[in-house]
Amino acid sequence: MPAPASLYPPITPHASGMLETDGIHRIYWETSGNPQGIPALFVHGGPGAGTSANQRRFFDPARYRIILFDQRGCGRSTPHGELADNTTAHLIADMEALRDELGVASWLVFGGSWGSTLALAYAQAHPERCRGLVLRGIFLCRPQEIDWFLYGIRSFFPEAQRQLAEFIPEDERDDLLAAYHRRLVDPDPAVHRPAARQWATFEASCSTLLPSAELVAAFGSERTALSLSRIEAHYFVNGIFLPDDSLLANIARIRHIPALIVQGRYDAVCPITSADDLARAWPEAHYQIVPDAGHSAFEPGIARALVAACDRFAETGALI
Repeated sequence: MPAPASLYPPITPHASGMLETDGIHRIYWETSGNPQGIPALFVHGGPGAGTSANQRRFFDPARYRIILFDQRGCGRSTPHGELADNTTAHLIADMEALRDELGVASWLVFGGSWGSTLALAYAQAHPERCRGLVLRGIFLCRPQEIDWFLYGIRSFFPEAQRQLAEFIPEDERDDLLAAYHRRLVDPDPAVHRPAARQWATFEASCSTLLPSAELVAAFGSERTALSLSRIEAHYFVNGIFLPDDSLLANIARIRHIPALIVQGRYDAVCPITSADDLARAWPEAHYQIVPDAGHSAFEPGIARALVAACDRFAETGALI
């Protein structure tokens, strides 16, 4: 969707590379902005969405060393759409390996949607590496949140949810996650491609307060649709490879870290109840509700809040 005016001007990376892992995965990374600035790690959503150029623009390039990476199986990481050795623990290990590769002692961790999930999991595993957390569109991947995404969302987007459901034969619709997962992991492109496009365009259709044809087109492209849908279904089927409710249960590990929670009031993909639960469990975090926004980080009000928070952190070391 069009970039909000509150973002910093477009910039290009001054360094990029591929992080090698112990297995088949190679992780794309890039840095932009000030090489001597405050390290800030952007953790993208999905899982499986990959990064984009506009995501560099939440940070003042004069004051931040801006670090983006594509998680396993998506974006410019290889192999594309790969599910083997693709778990939350692997992604956390990749983040730590990247931090070591780039010579970063600690960084500001910035994540939205699934990026908020992974940022929380990373921080709870490595709190000493986090200078602060900027979290948006909170997703804790609890069973009720996945059920909402696949079924409950019809309360706001009945047409989109109906299209998602009716792609699947009627006798399989009582478990849409299992039905889509079977198709998305099928090696036959004639099976997985249409399922991927259906899943990805459904998600894009529900992600903004006002319709965004640009976002639907971007999510519906063959490459993005495959990684987004296949990896999301993989993580959802496996409960994100973490114990139930572990992100809330382990908040004590990170309560000392400066944190901001930004949530669109009308976020239909990751409803505000999850952000509210996180804020209640973590009263030290600053909680900001954007009254006229949906899910996307590029909603004007959400973008303004995120940029302002990063500016404050650069100036004062605080997010409030």
